[in-house]
Amino acid sequence: MRYWWVNHKQTFHYEVGRGYIWCPKRRKDGSRNHFYETLREVQRGDLIFSFAAAHLQAVGTAKLPCYSCPRPDEFGKVGEAWDQRGWRVDVSFQKFTRPLRISAVASQLAPLLPGKYSPIQPDGRGNQGAYLAEISHALARMLLSLADPSLGSLTDRDELQDAEPLSTADPVVLVEWEDSLQAQIAARDSIPETTRRALIQARRGQGRFKQNVVALEPRCRLTGVLNPTHLIASHIKPWRESSDEERLAGANGLLLTPTIDHLFDRGFISFADDGEVLVSPVADPDSLPKMGVPLERRLQTGSFNSDQRHFLEYHRKEIFLKSAV
Repeated sequence: MRYWWVNHKQTFHYEVGRGYIWCPKRRKDGSRNHFYETLREVQRGDLIFSFAAAHLQAVGTAKLPCYSCPRPDEFGKVGEAWDQRGWRVDVSFQKFTRPLRISAVASQLAPLLPGKYSPIQPDGRGNQGAYLAEISHALARMLLSLADPSLGSLTDRDELQDAEPLSTADPVVLVEWEDSLQAQIAARDSIPETTRRALIQARRGQGRFKQNVVALEPRCRLTGVLNPTHLIASHIKPWRESSDEERLAGANGLLLTPTIDHLFDRGFISFADDGEVLVSPVADPDSLPKMGVPLERRLQTGSFNSDQRHFLEYHRKEIFLKSAV
């Protein structure tokens, strides 16, 4: 389990009220921000403290690892200056009965603040530009003891308790996003019906898209399965984030078994240009071997062509769950 501090500003009521944290992927100038990249390494079961209006307001447990998704509609004009796509973590928040004014206890917290990338200053004021910062177990324990001692046991758990079993199901937000895009495609009279059908089938890795992928990728690169009946044509740059041309491009796909498709689509694994399998620090080491990704050796699956490398670069930068800074 890891511990995190999130600095909410104008979006506090949306995020805590609806159970998530979200940030853009980059700063306004296009550069990466350490405090945005940290979301990529939040794991299911991690503890997240919510700070807003000078007070520690709530504590929550991450329900799922991070995923890429659009800026929440409810942000409205508040987030107009941000990128349309960002990182999201679904969180089960519990508000404190009495929010804790951090400046009043700053002297107690100061010795436990991170030496680098601290979410707050020693006097208790939030650090400008800091959204999500990792904090120590000791600081997490102190925060709970000051805010609500009855919740102190949250920091002593070895694993997430009373949670639903892990599932390969996609987050609801992603399903709704893709449903909306599919409806838009179905309603477009500007393209032939056969093309609309091919684009919709491509969402599930079938139809013309799968045929295009099979021409380049004859088997699952990790499991070696050859029978196309048991394989999904998985988009490298996700269908939901692709243009029409990219949705059907064979170079934007890999033939994968369903479990490998899940790991790849959600960013738990990726590939280097030379074919080395990259494993996210968020991925469950107990589950991976059972799902077809052995960890006892370096996995090399063979190099990719130039078009495939173009899409893989996108996957590593925009989907793979590993901080880039």
